[in-house]
Amino acid sequence: MAIDRRKVLLYSSAAALRFLLFSSFPLLPDLLTGRAEISTPVTSFKRLQEGLFLYTHNVSPYDGGVFYQAPLLLPLFALIPSSVFSLTTALLYILTDLLCTESIIRIAESGIARSSRLFSSPRKGNHWDSLAVGAAFLFNPFTIATCLARSTSVFSSCAILYSIASAVERKPSKSMLALALAAYLSLYPALLLPPLILLCHDQTAEKTGSKPKYPRLPIELLSFFFGALAWFMIVSYMLTGQSWEFLRSTYGVHLLLPDLTPNVGLWWYFFIEMFDSFREFFLGVFWLHLMAYVGGLSFRLRTQPLFVLTTLIGIFAIFQPYPSIADASLYFALLPLYSHVFPLMRYTFFAMATILYATLLGPAFYYLWIYAGSGNANFFYAITLVWSLGLSIIVGECLFAVLRDEWEIERPDMKGKDVRRI
Repeated sequence: MAIDRRKVLLYSSAAALRFLLFSSFPLLPDLLTGRAEISTPVTSFKRLQEGLFLYTHNVSPYDGGVFYQAPLLLPLFALIPSSVFSLTTALLYILTDLLCTESIIRIAESGIARSSRLFSSPRKGNHWDSLAVGAAFLFNPFTIATCLARSTSVFSSCAILYSIASAVERKPSKSMLALALAAYLSLYPALLLPPLILLCHDQTAEKTGSKPKYPRLPIELLSFFFGALAWFMIVSYMLTGQSWEFLRSTYGVHLLLPDLTPNVGLWWYFFIEMFDSFREFFLGVFWLHLMAYVGGLSFRLRTQPLFVLTTLIGIFAIFQPYPSIADASLYFALLPLYSHVFPLMRYTFFAMATILYATLLGPAFYYLWIYAGSGNANFFYAITLVWSLGLSIIVGECLFAVLRDEWEIERPDMKGKDVRRI
């Protein structure tokens, strides 16, 4: 088997950069771990350490009311000796980033973003190299910051990417297992199940050369997904002393939003100002809004299920209860797969300028509010609205570009002409 020297160089340089930052700036990981933009109540490494301390002292990790993460993370980190804990965790997170990149490269090499069973873009010849797509993820500042902060969101991101890569490579069982793991860790990836089943269906049909029986394959995949999820739940039940207490602390915190720690999302400030009598109603409205995109996008973009997955990940980075820059970095990792439609996007400069503006001013506004005392919650929430606006523009522009690309196949006479709203 030939060794790809370019890939080795890419992986080694990215790993060296991360290890250099971990070793040269030992205080940087703890600093980033406390940042509201990177760590949330459900992904914070400090909260994981709190739960790990209780777990190793034979106390329920959920008794402290601080730990909201999946129980299976506890034995994983409990195996690490305390003498080399910092070094080993750094290597673990570096390895996880490399595994994410490997999945992204596999997806890019398949070419399914440009040409699939039901759709072939007229611009499929204009695309980035697969290693360039991987490098865009590895050297993204958001990805590096997430790795240094040791946010547990990297594990769910890795599971999502591996799930998509397995579906693309016609391995539906592995895809469902990986998605079940992602849903077990973060809950919201379960909403990716419909388009992922469509992707598995299309890839299986392309492999066999005949259309598989529609009810049979989805039922098999659903059974495998929920079976794997049930297995994770049973193991967690055993780990927590045969108690289902972890369900409320791990998944109830997503559904009921008991912790209103500030983050880059839209929920926390809204529910701080919300009257208690309306809380349950608006929790339902917010979750229905998040779930409403799944059916509409899966139906309208049936011919491009990978793009549906990409768009949903971008939407979740904006509208999920506890988002962070890790969710945005996952979306930005998949965007270069659609580099062939980048020329069709209209407001790229404005969107990227908005993201850069929010990235630079977000920490400053948070400092003015929390530390300097010269601002209030409106300062930080205003900049999170700008951040969400920037992401929304990128999601909308990419969606427009893909629909325009699809439309030009139906109307080749309109290629290169401006679209006007009537």
